[in-house]
Amino acid sequence: MFDTQVTLVGNVLTAPEWRRTANTNTLVASFRVASTARRFDRDNNRWVDGNSLRVRVTCWRRLAEGVASSVMTGDPVVVVGRLYTRDWEDGEGNSRTSYEVEAVAVGHDLSRGKARFARVRAGGATSEIDDEEAGLQARGEPTEEVAEGDVPARYGDSDHLFDDDASLEGLSGVEPAAVPEVEPEPVPV
Repeated sequence: MFDTQVTLVGNVLTAPEWRRTANTNTLVASFRVASTARRFDRDNNRWVDGNSLRVRVTCWRRLAEGVASSVMTGDPVVVVGRLYTRDWEDGEGNSRTSYEVEAVAVGHDLSRGKARFARVRAGGATSEIDDEEAGLQARGEPTEEVAEGDVPARYGDSDHLFDDDASLEGLSGVEPAAVPEVEPEPVPV
């Protein structure tokens, strides 16, 4: 019926993990993101942490490959996708609920760093992955771990593309841009 679309800004808590759906053999990558509110405490004249949200993010197909080769623990990211809850029972029979985002787009938060983009030419279709109790399922379908030799992409696989500016020459007419160093200033809220 209605999907709840969200934009989540936070830091990657866990490295992307690959799984494969049992029935369709589709690959999916998932990782956790923490989004913590920051506010300016006028009484103490400093920034303090507010409430925090921890969410599992699931990426399918080409997005999964891009995330697995580009995102690592601690990276600041922006995630856009569909928010939903997953209800499950733990090993002791207790009812649990987890929040998850099925990502449509994931990118680095460029307000907190620099990045370069390397376009990947379209190849064949790729696959999908998902959750633990829910990580052992994707869209309700059981999953299995992907063997080490079968993982299609990993963080750093494209590092050779960024060794120097000359490495960008063959990428769809992309030219390196000069990026000035800028110190961000805290903004009181």
